[in-house]
Amino acid sequence: MKHSIEVNGIKLYAFHGCLPEEGKIGGNYIVDLTITTDFTEAAITDELNKTVDYVVVNKIVREEMAIRSKLIEHVGQRIVSRIKQEVNRVDSLRVKVTKICPPINGDVDNVAIIIEG
Repeated sequence: MKHSIEVNGIKLYAFHGCLPEEGKIGGNYIVDLTITTDFTEAAITDELNKTVDYVVVNKIVREEMAIRSKLIEHVGQRIVSRIKQEVNRVDSLRVKVTKICPPINGDVDNVAIIIEG
């Protein structure tokens, strides 16, 4: 059986961007994840070690977002790679990294990238 676990709205302040100012002043970001897994055993036994621990997922996201990247595409790929490497029971993963109020000379709420795999 396949199930999904969502960790939505991880709010962070980070320093990503191509402009030097972005590395100094930073900006607001939101990360959303959907993990496809099979948590049948956890649902029956009520045991955390039989499912994906979202505390670990949140920690990975926060650590990777703290490392400056020019592109949110790059930080998003790092998040995907680490989760796949360090978290058991992940069948597939969807990561969305949203940059709030990007400095792109226009009235834009946000830009986002999505990686699925």
